[in-house]
Amino acid sequence: MSAIGGKADIVLRREINLSLTLIAAYGSDRNPIVAMKMTNTFGRGICKPILRALLVVVSTAVVTQACAETLIIQGSTTFARRIMEPHKAAIEADAKHELTLIPNKTTPGLIALMEGRAHMTMISTSLKSDIDAMQKALPGLAYDRLQVHTIFATRIAVALHPSNRVRKASLNQVRKILMGEISNWSELGGPDLPIRVVLVGGGGGVTTVVEAELLGGKRATGPHVIYVRTPVQLVQVVEQEPGVVGFAQLALAQAKGLPELVTELPIEQVLSLVTFGDPTPAMNDVIRATRRVSEKIF
Repeated sequence: MSAIGGKADIVLRREINLSLTLIAAYGSDRNPIVAMKMTNTFGRGICKPILRALLVVVSTAVVTQACAETLIIQGSTTFARRIMEPHKAAIEADAKHELTLIPNKTTPGLIALMEGRAHMTMISTSLKSDIDAMQKALPGLAYDRLQVHTIFATRIAVALHPSNRVRKASLNQVRKILMGEISNWSELGGPDLPIRVVLVGGGGGVTTVVEAELLGGKRATGPHVIYVRTPVQLVQVVEQEPGVVGFAQLALAQAKGLPELVTELPIEQVLSLVTFGDPTPAMNDVIRATRRVSEKIF
């Protein structure tokens, strides 16, 4: 390399470094055109096409970054385990937005949405049943602004201990079990064991659907009913107690290999995303992406 060539190369490197510094200082937070003017001032006559090309690349990156958003989604653990957690990367790639998932049950998720701590809420019940239940304890909130966006329907597992030989029951019999009117497995052709019912308390989606579909919205109560805090605790109880029947998330029951009590019709949960008011473009991107991914996997 000649002395002139070496000097020119060093000057070019300095100009490019200076341009990138100016872009970082002016292009990301201000107008990229300002950065172009600043760069031209320092790089006048030296490789302007290269400098302009660098500005185009960096400005494009800035615009792309500005378009991508990070959305916080709280709510149903059923929804999270069934779709959002295992397929988060696919949904993010399709929607071109990042997601922060906080599975904390439907009711806390809806409260977070109305308080502005979440962009969307996952629910695994009908929005109307959720609102009806919440209005009793939390009147006066802006429930009328909640909008539901249906994604997918999934079956609830009526899970049994592996030693239990009973495999079929009618929905009416399941209702009587919940009410305590059928209290021993021998009444269904099983062992002489008292029946205990396990449900998730505190606004769990599965419990809300079961009570709405089978009990007309009434709460299952009585000495035969056990309420646990989480869906994971529920399947653990079913694994350990031979006389228990648990209303569980399908994915958790299948993961544990628990047998199910089959009914003439499935008890289903509808999985939906809820927004507070009209969804933003980014929210719509995520809603559509979640639907597309759900259609592929189910």
